[in-house]
Amino acid sequence: MSFARRLILGVVLVLLVTVGTLVWIAERSLRRNLEGDIEQGLEHEARLVRAALPADSLAWQDVVRRFGAATGHRITVVDSAGRVRADSDFPPGPLPPTLENHRSRLEVREAFATGKGSAVRRSATVGRDLLYLAVPGGPGVVRIASDLSQVNATVRAAQAGVLGAAALALVVGILAALAAARSFTRPLAEIGSAARAIARGEPPRLPRSGIPDLDAVAMALRQMNEQLAGRFEQLRREQAESAALVESMMEGVIAADARGQIVTVNAAARRLLGYPADAPLPPLSQLFRAPAARDAVTRVLAGGAVHDVPVETERWSAALNARPLPGGGAVLVLHELTELRRLETVRRDFVANVSHELKTPLTSIAGYAETLLTDPPDPETGRRFLTTIAGNAERMQRLVDDLLDLSRIESARWRPAVEPVNLAGAARAAWAGLAQRAAARGIELSVESAPGAEVLPADPDALNQVLTNLFDNALRYAPEGSRIACGSATEGDGITVTVHDAGPGIPPEHLPRVFERFYRADPSRARGEGGTGLGLAIVKHLVEAHGGRVEAVSRPGEGTTVRCWFPGGRPSAS
Repeated sequence: MSFARRLILGVVLVLLVTVGTLVWIAERSLRRNLEGDIEQGLEHEARLVRAALPADSLAWQDVVRRFGAATGHRITVVDSAGRVRADSDFPPGPLPPTLENHRSRLEVREAFATGKGSAVRRSATVGRDLLYLAVPGGPGVVRIASDLSQVNATVRAAQAGVLGAAALALVVGILAALAAARSFTRPLAEIGSAARAIARGEPPRLPRSGIPDLDAVAMALRQMNEQLAGRFEQLRREQAESAALVESMMEGVIAADARGQIVTVNAAARRLLGYPADAPLPPLSQLFRAPAARDAVTRVLAGGAVHDVPVETERWSAALNARPLPGGGAVLVLHELTELRRLETVRRDFVANVSHELKTPLTSIAGYAETLLTDPPDPETGRRFLTTIAGNAERMQRLVDDLLDLSRIESARWRPAVEPVNLAGAARAAWAGLAQRAAARGIELSVESAPGAEVLPADPDALNQVLTNLFDNALRYAPEGSRIACGSATEGDGITVTVHDAGPGIPPEHLPRVFERFYRADPSRARGEGGTGLGLAIVKHLVEAHGGRVEAVSRPGEGTTVRCWFPGGRPSAS
């Protein structure tokens, strides 16, 4: 039931109860006052009748009839035994013997007991309500009865007036209740709408009713809305910060609820697991295929913590850490170890390669030196031994120098000092250091630059080192009497420098790795000719430091071409 209906019904009930109470009290009070006045008059008349009764009982009937006719009241004389001796309602003469004994009547008993008695009851003789009053006198008591019809009529008239006024008050009260209910219900409805708007997260419209209590409620709602808005904004900021933090983490983060449904997953976890950004994820229990990861998920969903569980797949490896959440569910963190494992492998290979590259000349140096110390040879043999020792020491020196150069370039402390460099001059300068070795095998160098590509922006020393390493590498594989071609051409917004040899070429499976450190397509031949295995790696890092790129193009039996592209403008720092 609505508030307005409750208010109106309450007002109506209050008015009805009030009117009923007033009518009842008025009726009782008025009737009591009227009957009291009648009793006083009847008592006075009874005492007059008692005084007027003659000694002769035969005359009593005439006396009471005269008084009854004069007053309009019924007068009865009752002896001490309760017999009626005279009654104004009967004609002169003897009374009927069938008259009821009045000794048991209330007013008669009280008159004998207290000196006055009264009672109101319906008379069976006349069929109306009568007020009886009796006082001692004569042979017993004198009783006078008065009809209460007038009293009843007066009381009913008073009741009618009160009921009319009550009906008017009821109508006015209902109208006032309607107005009050409307003045209350309208702002209450607006407050309810404002509360629902707050629940939906919309700005509320709070009323000003002029009713202090309702205005206090509206003010409390306004303050609550402001506080909630501030707290929601703080929660949104914290949630956005947490989401940004989780999303920016390098580790994969996965959160699941108590049912095992994934509720949060960052980009790193999706990348590891192979799920696109918009792809739905299965439940946590079905997310991993690796047995170790499945066991870890089972333990954490059962309430246990998991620390550094290794998870290996065909594409990646990681360490899994997981903790249960207080309200159920779990948070998993995947620390990817793929790159660390790769770097560890590179480190091991690097150490092994360096050790291998250094072991051969060191063994040779140690062997020849020991021979010279224990069994001094003739001067010619000693000179040959010392030449071998010096050659191996020089080989070791070249390896150490190349390693230092590569470390310096990779450390990002080196920046190319770019300036215009003539390719032909730079190529001849780099070839000069290899000319004696090339002449011994009848190998020549040709340099040809396309129009607009004669000069390229590069660091002169770096370009010299690039060309020297490329020429040195080409000399190892070029057949005797062949030609090594160096050229340049414009390409896009840069210049491409190429070095081509007519050697045996590189098989396709080796091409992607020829720029790795110590990688050789033909290890025995390159090492036998004194190569360090770092030349092409240095070339790659020097060209990329200029902001360029490098690639090798080759087919078995058709020679090899190395292409180095240098940007036309100043290279970006790297």
